[in-house]
Amino acid sequence: MKKQITFLAFAIVFLLFHNIAVQAQSKVKVACVGNSITEGAGLKQTYPDVLQILLGEQYEVKNYGIGGRTLLKKGDFPYWNEEKYGEVLAWNPDIVVIKLGTNDSKPQNWQHKKDFIKDYKALVKSFQKLPSNPQVYLAYPVPVFEDKWGINENVVKNEVLPAIEKIARQTNAKTIDLYTPFLGKAALTYDGVHPNDAGAALIANEVYEAIKPLKAVSAK
Repeated sequence: MKKQITFLAFAIVFLLFHNIAVQAQSKVKVACVGNSITEGAGLKQTYPDVLQILLGEQYEVKNYGIGGRTLLKKGDFPYWNEEKYGEVLAWNPDIVVIKLGTNDSKPQNWQHKKDFIKDYKALVKSFQKLPSNPQVYLAYPVPVFEDKWGINENVVKNEVLPAIEKIARQTNAKTIDLYTPFLGKAALTYDGVHPNDAGAALIANEVYEAIKPLKAVSAK
């Protein structure tokens, strides 16, 4: 009798942990790739933090943002060279949200603008060929309300945004417009470039609205 009870207890514990493991594996994995606006240093809640709350337990959101990074391989601080880039690939996400381009507008980086489309397409394809076959979203940079540190609004608006739109068409990626929702809302930034907590919440909401249709789709 004692052996039966012990076996039953063991079976219950095994099934409990098995169910937990299965639930963890079935979560839709969302990777947020980007620069300081994604990293959100100094904020109470970064946009990936808020996105996790909005999406709920069915999703797992990870922040792979790194301050100052460029999309351009010849930029001063290319995202390509970071360990986090390798970590994103190794995580094999189901959804990838890329938000790069702001730092590329700096003169020392934009002198290599002829490589921007080529490099961005290569980044997108590096995710698309993962075993998880993720849906890739290209997020437009938010407006630059004050040109600082070389970051240039004219370049962002008139060159980076059209380039990202073209890249999305050529790679069958989807776009998320973060530029338009911020127009006329400099108060959503704390320095004219970086969103504050309210700005991060707005970004999270726009990303959520873009990817939530996938909520009913099971993880691969």
